[in-house]
Amino acid sequence: MRRLLPLILILASCTTPPPERTFPGGRLVDLTHAFDSTAVYWPTAAGFELTVDSEGMTEGGYWYEANSFRSAEHGGTHLDAPVHFAEGHPSTDEIPLERLIGPAVVVDVSAQAAADPDYLVSVADFERFEGENGPIADGTIVLLRTGFGARWPDRASYMGTDERGADAVSKLHFPGLDPDAATWLVEHRSIRAIGLDTPSIDHGPSVDFASHRVLFAADIPAFENVAALDVLPATGFHVIALPMKIRSGSGGPLRIVAVLPE
Repeated sequence: MRRLLPLILILASCTTPPPERTFPGGRLVDLTHAFDSTAVYWPTAAGFELTVDSEGMTEGGYWYEANSFRSAEHGGTHLDAPVHFAEGHPSTDEIPLERLIGPAVVVDVSAQAAADPDYLVSVADFERFEGENGPIADGTIVLLRTGFGARWPDRASYMGTDERGADAVSKLHFPGLDPDAATWLVEHRSIRAIGLDTPSIDHGPSVDFASHRVLFAADIPAFENVAALDVLPATGFHVIALPMKIRSGSGGPLRIVAVLPE
């Protein structure tokens, strides 16, 4: 061992230290609505259900609590994976982490959406944003603030109807992304992901989900029912958006957090 010790010390001194993995520190803002019985789900989906399996003192004299839950993939604050509308594209577990973590911007169209509940975020909205804040850089996560997040969880106000079932889908009214703007983002910008504070990237009256199809064909995931966009600046922050890792999933419950500089 005495003969080996000098060699070990020499090898240790020659070993290159691992590269530092840093992430900008700062104030954390939770952009996630809590999952409970009031969480908003698509009219055709069952809502979030929590079942208490155990709650109380055990015979051993200690507290024990455990629950079961039931949830559709697409409800509450959640991820849409590209495979949701693009056959053969990444499922929830296949989305690279680099798509879900990165610098972010907020494009605010709340004034337009207040006047038109079916408002479509347009190319002109992105051009206006860039005129005020500079071009949307490659690798940016784009968040669309329509102001509808303040209506959560009032389904009638948030979605346009509180009815359930297939017939209710035709009564949905809320803002979304214009398919032409989705095409513009794919063809002229290189974003990591996109999210907004409504139930769907396509607006309520959509029947063909064209924005979903354009974005997902380019492997751009979407975050829906995002909360608290009103407290974020237009630029200068990061987002961490980690969904439940469901193998072969088309989406899933999402915990999304913004990191703001101190």
